[in-house]
Amino acid sequence: MRRTKKKNVDFILYSTSLVFFLVFLAGCSSDDEEDMGNWQIRSVFDGKPRSSSAYFSIGNKGYTGTGYDGDDYRVDFWEYDMDGDYWIQKADFPGTPRSAAVGFAIDGKGYVGSGYDGVNELGDFYAYDTGANSWTSIAEFPENPRREALAFAANGYGYFGTGTDGDNDRKDFWKYDPSADTWTELFGFGGDKRRGATSFTVNDKVYMGTGVSNGVYLKDFWVFDPQSESWTKLLDLDEEDDYSIVRSNAAGFSIGSYGYIACGTASGTLNSIWEYDPVNDLWERKTGYEGTSRQSPVVFSNGARAFVGLGRSGNLYLDDIKEFLPWEEYDEDD
Repeated sequence: MRRTKKKNVDFILYSTSLVFFLVFLAGCSSDDEEDMGNWQIRSVFDGKPRSSSAYFSIGNKGYTGTGYDGDDYRVDFWEYDMDGDYWIQKADFPGTPRSAAVGFAIDGKGYVGSGYDGVNELGDFYAYDTGANSWTSIAEFPENPRREALAFAANGYGYFGTGTDGDNDRKDFWKYDPSADTWTELFGFGGDKRRGATSFTVNDKVYMGTGVSNGVYLKDFWVFDPQSESWTKLLDLDEEDDYSIVRSNAAGFSIGSYGYIACGTASGTLNSIWEYDPVNDLWERKTGYEGTSRQSPVVFSNGARAFVGLGRSGNLYLDDIKEFLPWEEYDEDD
């Protein structure tokens, strides 16, 4: 009887210890995951702090302009040198001062258009020649002018859609052909209407999600194949209980074979950042943006490096910028 009792006690002690050990490991794993990713301070933006600026990247240069500074809509335009970590002011954007415009780049040339001037939604577009530092008007968007739309480039074309025209959130998508200077409507996107969505590109596929419509932050997530110009629905952004990716007015970018969604707003500004693995259709939380949480920031990325900055937190307009290093451990002292 004594031997049986001792065995039972030993088993209970062993089981209890094992449970505590597994819980400890799980806690360490979660902490380790959230400690992965480091932010390093880079050169503060030389222009006036602002939010909702248009932006795009070409090689190791990031470009941004327009936006709203809390008092005025802007037209000044800037270049950020990723290697040298400095800013240069370029030729002003030639259109009406605006915020919530889009930007994208095709074959070494930048494109900026749409947005809001404080009274009206806009549909005009312009091309920026980086070598000549000059702007040229291109074909105006043929459908409802809008703001807070989504734009990206793929396969030598520009793609533009969603947003709001002031009376109605939109879900249509259009293709811009720079050689013909024409817009063509595309069909096949089955997602919700939205404004303030974001996207990133991994291995020539474009991943799109987030945004808000009718006061609801959207959870659907999609991949666009530029070769077939078709959309495929992926797992929702709240598929797992520990995911908290839904938001609007965030920054989307890619580094290597992973995509990222950072900052934004969802009943308040956010600093969280999530890493997406396209192979497994899974998300992992990384170290949050180091500094003030924000919505409507800009992001510059060359596929190997990424820089996030500007934007606003409530009525505070921001001009700082930081580089994200996803595979370094967080260091609060750098």
